Amino acid sequence: MKYVPHDYQAHATQHIIDNPAAGLLLDMGLGKTVATLTAIKDLMYNSCEVEKVLVIAPKRVAEDTWPKEVTKWDHLKNLRVSLVLGTPRQRIEALRRKADIYVINRENVVWLVTYFQSAFPFDMLVIDESSSFKNYKSARFKALRSVRPGINRVVNLTGTPTPNGLLDLWSQMYLLDRGQRLGKTISQYRDEYFKPTRRKGHVIYEWALLQGDDVTGEDIYERRIYDKISDICISMKSEDYLDLPDLLEIDVMIDLPAKDMQRYKDFERDLVLCMEMVGLENAEDITAINATALSNKLRQFANGAVYDDEKNWKLVHNVKLAALVEDVEDLNGKPII
Repeated sequence: MKYVPHDYQAHATQHIIDNPAAGLLLDMGLGKTVATLTAIKDLMYNSCEVEKVLVIAPKRVAEDTWPKEVTKWDHLKNLRVSLVLGTPRQRIEALRRKADIYVINRENVVWLVTYFQSAFPFDMLVIDESSSFKNYKSARFKALRSVRPGINRVVNLTGTPTPNGLLDLWSQMYLLDRGQRLGKTISQYRDEYFKPTRRKGHVIYEWALLQGDDVTGEDIYERRIYDKISDICISMKSEDYLDLPDLLEIDVMIDLPAKDMQRYKDFERDLVLCMEMVGLENAEDITAINATALSNKLRQFANGAVYDDEKNWKLVHNVKLAALVEDVEDLNGKPII
């Protein structure tokens, strides 16, 4: 498919190219992935500034969205992608493949850093949904922090950088600029912009943004934080750039694991779903008596559960629910149907 970027997508791509530390705070649906891949291609094959890119993403996004975007667009099809997923052996094999972009899920970041130790080979890092690194105490943040000095370019992608407040911003910005804008430590950031509101002795449980309204009614401390990062971060809301109805429908394609796909095909062929095959011992098999019944039950199977003759539902897989959990987490409180 030919890629004709919207103005905001071209702006996002150029922002990445122009800034070695770049934050794209874009709502879902604005095309963060293709804009980033377009920048990667330019940096890799036009200016030759980048040789090896690491993408860190939620598991489903890592195994599905990034490789599909590369194959979807004509201008990206020469990019080679290796998915660093699965067992440790499979991950190591993926790392040894010759590729331009290596994609790993965020749960394996600590493993990856430990595997390479001081010889971390990536000169560009893309963190898809950077708010998953908002906890400065987490092992994944500490692991990335240890290798950040050797990475030339970093891109943060998220639509919700501060799901629980502006304190969430520090660790994400640190991975971008190593503390140049919001402080080298979380303590420095908190002392400058926040005050403790709940404490017990020397232990502080809760912080709140310092108050200081100016004549415009804006909070001056909030504005100071945004001003500090405005040179490397761009923020876009879907309602400002997309002419959309109230409901934004986004198709999320999900592949069934091979074993579940085989059960689906067997059910389609034999009109009988063997419940022992889905892990339910002593449960009666589910039978489709005609083509219409089969069509309905196959749709139920695809959704994850099938009704038996007594109208009781039987769980056959939770793939869609697992994907939904990731979407809910990534939206950080935004409405979802």
